[in-house]
Amino acid sequence: MEMNVSKNDEQVVARKAGGLNPAVIIPILFAIGVCIYLFVLGSPGNFKDADKLGSGSVAFSSIEGKDIHPESFLGIIYKGGVIVPILITFMITVIVFSFERYFVLGKAAGKGNLDNFVVQVRSLLNQNKIDEAIEECDRQQGSVGNVVKEGLTTYKALSHDTTLNKEQKMVALNKAIEEATTLEMPMLEKNMMILSTLGTVATLVALLGTVIGMIKAFFALGSGGGTPDAAALSTGISEALINTALGIGTSAIAIILYNFFTSKIDGLTYKIDEISMSIQQSFAEFN
Repeated sequence: MEMNVSKNDEQVVARKAGGLNPAVIIPILFAIGVCIYLFVLGSPGNFKDADKLGSGSVAFSSIEGKDIHPESFLGIIYKGGVIVPILITFMITVIVFSFERYFVLGKAAGKGNLDNFVVQVRSLLNQNKIDEAIEECDRQQGSVGNVVKEGLTTYKALSHDTTLNKEQKMVALNKAIEEATTLEMPMLEKNMMILSTLGTVATLVALLGTVIGMIKAFFALGSGGGTPDAAALSTGISEALINTALGIGTSAIAIILYNFFTSKIDGLTYKIDEISMSIQQSFAEFN
């Protein structure tokens, strides 16, 4: 039992260490988002009279941002205001953590076809070939294989245990499978909350940018008296719409990817439950 506890502790540490650390990655992505906003979107080449703006970024030029006019789509996005780099950071974060989840869940699915693995293990269980089933788990090398191997190892140990009755053995076997599943779930679900959160927060931050843009638009409408400043009015409205578009786009992508990865996790846990039931049935039949 002490050896199992030590092994479980090592597995917990390994799973906590796996994947990207949001506390480190997100500030880096924010810095990248700001740089994209300043030096890519804010490049003088994206605005009229670029020769007068010099090099580097519009933000650091001698001409104030309100006096320049975008000449490309990137320049239009730049005119969205200070909320844009935050929304860019959200978009980059969704992309980065989506790739991370894709590779982690792909690794968790193991080698080969998962459905074939389930069929093979269940077939071996029906023949009470536990050692061969464990070898299949070693070849599979995924989260499903890890859980099943733990269950089969416990199965094998309990089948030679003479100190427990059958009911106690069934309880011990079920507990071992549940603990193994619990150890695997943090790795599968890690960073999923980021995608879920951004699916909601991106829209709210975009709404903030929309409100700021509309405030500027109505201020321009009111400050002009009888002849409102049409340029300032259109700038405020465009800023509002740019933020709305970026926020809705980021939110939509985050929600779609979150649901996609959730379905893959559900598929893995379903396979685990399917084989776990077969292990318990096999143990009850042969022991």
